[in-house]
Amino acid sequence: MKNSQINMMNNFINTGKNSVLKSRIGRKSLHRKIVNDLDDIIPLFQNGQYLGWSGFAGTNYPKVIPIALANHVEQNELQGKMKFNLFVGASTGQETEDRWAALDMISRRYPHQVGKNIQKGINSGRIKFADGHLSTFANDITYGYYTMNKPKGGNSMDIVIIEATEITEQGWIIPGASVGIAPELIQMADKIIVELNTSMPSYRGVHDIVSIDQPPHTKPFQITRVDDRIGYPAIPCDPEKIVAIIESQLPDSTPASVPADAVSKSIANHIVEFLKREISKGFLPKNLLPLQSGIGNIANAVIGGIHNGPFDNINVWTEVIQDTFLDFFESGKLNFASTTSIRFSQSGFNRLFNNWKSYSTKFVLRNQSISNSAEMIRRLGVISMNTPVEFDIYGHANSTCVAGSRMLNGIGGSGEFNRNSKLAIMHAPSVRPSKTDPLGVSTIVPFCTHVDHTEHDVDIYVTEQGLADLRGLSPTERAVSIIENCAHPVYKPILMDYFKSSQEICLKNGSAHEPHQIDKCFKMHTNLNEKGTMRIDSW
Repeated sequence: MKNSQINMMNNFINTGKNSVLKSRIGRKSLHRKIVNDLDDIIPLFQNGQYLGWSGFAGTNYPKVIPIALANHVEQNELQGKMKFNLFVGASTGQETEDRWAALDMISRRYPHQVGKNIQKGINSGRIKFADGHLSTFANDITYGYYTMNKPKGGNSMDIVIIEATEITEQGWIIPGASVGIAPELIQMADKIIVELNTSMPSYRGVHDIVSIDQPPHTKPFQITRVDDRIGYPAIPCDPEKIVAIIESQLPDSTPASVPADAVSKSIANHIVEFLKREISKGFLPKNLLPLQSGIGNIANAVIGGIHNGPFDNINVWTEVIQDTFLDFFESGKLNFASTTSIRFSQSGFNRLFNNWKSYSTKFVLRNQSISNSAEMIRRLGVISMNTPVEFDIYGHANSTCVAGSRMLNGIGGSGEFNRNSKLAIMHAPSVRPSKTDPLGVSTIVPFCTHVDHTEHDVDIYVTEQGLADLRGLSPTERAVSIIENCAHPVYKPILMDYFKSSQEICLKNGSAHEPHQIDKCFKMHTNLNEKGTMRIDSW
């Protein structure tokens, strides 16, 4: 850091209006870094910089400075002239990165995002985006893979902005509702700006932060239970890197919880009945194994179904917990949850804060490199449950690219959990509406247009129609099971006709292990593009 920059930041003197803020900063020498005028921060940001933000699944992301920068760009007509390479553990909020995308402020974005504007920027080629598994991304960024081509050299982040709820006496950072890759970003930062959010209680005591040595010196994670702790209660940070502290009272813009619909409830019921059968066969203990659940209404409904099922003493090892987990906690059926993010609605966060002493002892927040670690998922025998865009008759799944090309959000952690869980379950509605047909899109197709999870990764597929258990089946047996149990009645004969005709053709030419007709396997997708529905007349 240049002396002029240090002197500039050292001259930011607190005016005495930040008594609550000061009480959250244990290291007194950092009080002089408190900034009251955002105009003093803006000059630190230059076109082309590599920026890191805290945040994961729409929680604990910086808000004050990203909004101020967006205002600056908009007011000074700098759209497309002040762009950044943005690195976050997962998604943030629409008022920040999605607004940045609308203002053409993002040059590159890794590795997972949510928002219409940012998706539009990615799919128009304006924003360079690379999808990636979340735990390996956290490691790869510290290896320097994402910063090795910086124009000015160096494998660092120019500026990292972290939302915190407290700064310790050591100058270490206590984040809020998520951890994500904040520890790795702080490690790589040239400069750190802290947004200290005083609108919520300090999260002191709920984090378990692990510093991971690089290969060949990486040590095993000494975790054998979901409630084991092996790290620090705060993120280690060199306080000399902190150039500014801003007070924030802005909440995370998480969506309201949506009640489960009939389709989601049916999917949840199929999964509950399956788990009950697994217990009766002796394949699972009565309290199951640690659960992982993805994000969304179906995931919420599935957790609700398990909560209402005949299961007690449940543990969770996941990357995100949502509102239904609060009911799970209150019922006494959920012992403990390990995660990297709590993504509650605003009413859910109010419940959390109003019952902080009770709830805060029942979960731990970890680095995503730990929560999504293949080592941990496999050791604990996790039961994973995630939602794909589509899956095909042989068991491949697409979680990211509609029609093979249009990026949605990213693979997130689904690949890590599918590949390494003891039981990998994927659930989805059997059909989705198109613009002209309420049954226009079949989730089950002959061949996925993009494959994120291969046939080797997923054990169980579930729709509201039923459940297909693929364990121990050959590809052709899987096809029959998926079509018969999961396909919507409208598409079942269409898919079976494709399978049988493909099998007949491929048997004749000696290639019938996974029978396909390459000239026809995407006909349902083509028909959707041309006629607005996958309901083809014939093959």
